[in-house]
Order: sequence, then C-alpha cells, then structure tokens
Amino acid sequence: MAKRSVEELLEAGVHFGHLTRKWNPNMAPYIFMEKNGIHIIDLHKTAVKLEEATNALEKMASGGRKVLFVATKKQAKDLVSKYAAEINMPYITERWPGGMLTNFVTIRKAVKKMNSIDKMKKDGTFETLSKKEKLQVDRLREKLEKNLGTIADMTRLPSALFVVDIVNEHIAVREAQKLNIPIFAMVDTNSDPREVDFPIPANDDATKSIEIVLQTVSNAIKDGLSVRKMDKEKAKTSKATIYSDDDDAEDKVATKASAKASREEEE
Repeated sequence: MAKRSVEELLEAGVHFGHLTRKWNPNMAPYIFMEKNGIHIIDLHKTAVKLEEATNALEKMASGGRKVLFVATKKQAKDLVSKYAAEINMPYITERWPGGMLTNFVTIRKAVKKMNSIDKMKKDGTFETLSKKEKLQVDRLREKLEKNLGTIADMTRLPSALFVVDIVNEHIAVREAQKLNIPIFAMVDTNSDPREVDFPIPANDDATKSIEIVLQTVSNAIKDGLSVRKMDKEKAKTSKATIYSDDDDAEDKVATKASAKASREEEE
C-alpha cells in the first residue's frame, strides 16, 4: 500500500497554503493554523485523505479502469506527464479541450482526423500533396497532437479524474461533475473541497509537494495494476488446468470405450 508519513509530507512542503485573505472557508476543517499571513494545512488530515484516495485508485486500477490526469500549470505539467506515462494512464498537460468529456464524440472525431493524417503519411498519399497542402496538414497534425496528446488512445470516457489545482482546472472539474465521473484532486487553501469526491489537502503550487503526491498516487495505481496482472495469470493457469482435466477425462472415456469394444469382439 502506498502511504506517506506526516514527516515526509512536511519535508516536501505540502503544508504551505495560500495567503489567509485568499482562503476558501470550506477548507477550514483542513487548516491547522495561520502563520505570517499564510494558512498552514493539517498534514495529519492530508495523510488520511491521501490514503483514502490511493486505496480507491488502487482498486480502480485492479479493475482495469482508466484514470485521466489533468494539470496544465507550469509546476505540475512535466511531473504529471512523467508519472502518468509510467503507469500508462492518459493525461492532459496542455490546454483542456472544451467538451473533452461532455462532448466526447466530437473529441473522438478529432482523434480520427489525426489518425487519418498518420495513415496518409504511411500509405504515401501525403507525398502526392502540394508543398502548401503538406504544410497545412503538418500544422493541423501538430495542433491536434498538442491538444489531444495521450487521450488519442482513449476509446471511452475515463473512470476517474486526478486533478492538480481544481481552481485552475475548473472546466475539467465541471465536465466531470456533469457526468458523475469521480474526481481525485490536490486541493489548496483557496479551493472548495466539496467540488471533488476525494480531496487531498495539499500545496498545489510547489514542485516538491506536487511530486510527492503524484508519486504516491502512481505507486498505488502500479500496485493495482500488479494485482490485475496476477489475477489474469491465475485465471489463465486455472483455465489451462480445467482444459487439461477435460482432456484427461476424455482420454479415460476413450480408453474405457476401447476396452469395452475389445471385450465385445472377443465374446
């Protein structure tokens, strides 16, 4: 199980919130104190909420469900792409494509357009275009790649979202809410934790803070994927054993039938 101690969270600066004048009153239960005009997050509660989130994410991963990671802010985008790629989960680190969830059919059309351009380049059709047309197609492909990225492989809506900074990613949060898609998120003292299903009270601006949470989350998903892999292997072995037993049974029946036929011939 992926867990983090209060000491580890403290060392990573997870406890630093925003200026007190920028706080969201709904974060009050997760605030420990005020120091030098800044709210300090209660790391004991962070540790509990982080464990709740990782338990749920591990269970999702073991069931083969996909989690879409979302973070377009500078401090988080590289970390999200790194950890999401390690566990083979889709992620968005550029601009959120409007209607990404609520208008998924249109997004899939854009993905198909990108795939058709790739097909053109493979079958040689691209080479028959004029220089100007090639340039236009390349620009379109580049734009689609930038906006869609890893979601190009998504054939269905994600089972959950993991968001870094729900204030910054409010459009993604709203779309997930409309479709009742569970939201896991790092929530700072300027956020409303009621907007997400699994809030993790944490500093969502510092690189070290974001990394320790992402690392913990990705480790939990890795554990879930390992469990799924083991279950598949067990099922495969069990199936092979059943077939083997069936073959043995058939051999026994065939042997008995042969012996019976031989006796009848002798008589």
